[in-house]
Amino acid sequence: MTLFVNRLTHLDASLWCPERGLIGASWRVDAELDGELGEDGMLFDFGEVKPWIKSRIDQGPDHTLLVPTEASGVSVHECAEGLCVRAESPYPFEVRGPRQAFALLPWPAITAERLAEHLSASLSRQPPARVEAIRLTLTDEAIDGAAYTYSHGLKRHAGNCQRIAHGHRSRLHVWQDGERCPALETEWAERLADRYLVDEADVVEGLDAAFTGRLTTRYTAEQGRFALTLPRERCIPMPTPTTVEHIAAWLAGEIARETGRATRVQAFEGIDKGALAEAEA
Repeated sequence: MTLFVNRLTHLDASLWCPERGLIGASWRVDAELDGELGEDGMLFDFGEVKPWIKSRIDQGPDHTLLVPTEASGVSVHECAEGLCVRAESPYPFEVRGPRQAFALLPWPAITAERLAEHLSASLSRQPPARVEAIRLTLTDEAIDGAAYTYSHGLKRHAGNCQRIAHGHRSRLHVWQDGERCPALETEWAERLADRYLVDEADVVEGLDAAFTGRLTTRYTAEQGRFALTLPRERCIPMPTPTTVEHIAAWLAGEIARETGRATRVQAFEGIDKGALAEAEA
């Protein structure tokens, strides 16, 4: 017998793409579980199985950088911080951090389908009692309107958000004069797409694009030391930590300044059940 479980959890991460570079991703996780009915007439206690699956996703790829180790130009080696990942195409890139901040996958590219198959096989090796097989599906949230992807790291976060290269795919809502502004939403989603949002306080090299073509950010958090280097044009420095609350306030201020009109912004973090912040300027 098979039990279908939609919206079991969600997975937020960044991945390295040989064509687009550093990309934030948010996937909805659906599951199918095979098993046999017990004497109680139940397949299994879903109250126990759901947190079991979620905990393994949280402890595995969630809030990591997914690295396709067989992609052209990608290299991985040990370093003082733990692991150093470098790439050459489509632009030079280097990130350093503790091992748990990375999910190394022996593929030429990361796809949601292949990652789902990988997780399904891993979970099915030692499933909970009365569960014979687990199949996961990872899908993008259906967003009616503007959506953008970004990566960041939050050094003060107590959990895995402190990892310097994790990300999200998010919707964006902008209001002026009490009405939604789809054109502004699309414009700013395009400006933010595939960018790295960085706190200016953590930049150690390259804040002024007139003197360098790259930007390096570095910090120490509870999980260890982190560093990341990207081309300056792939980064958006902010005068604050890059929490969703500050992103909303920064966007509202920037849009109001450019348009000369009062602006209200709702910024989301990941899929629709994730964090949301609203700010006005």
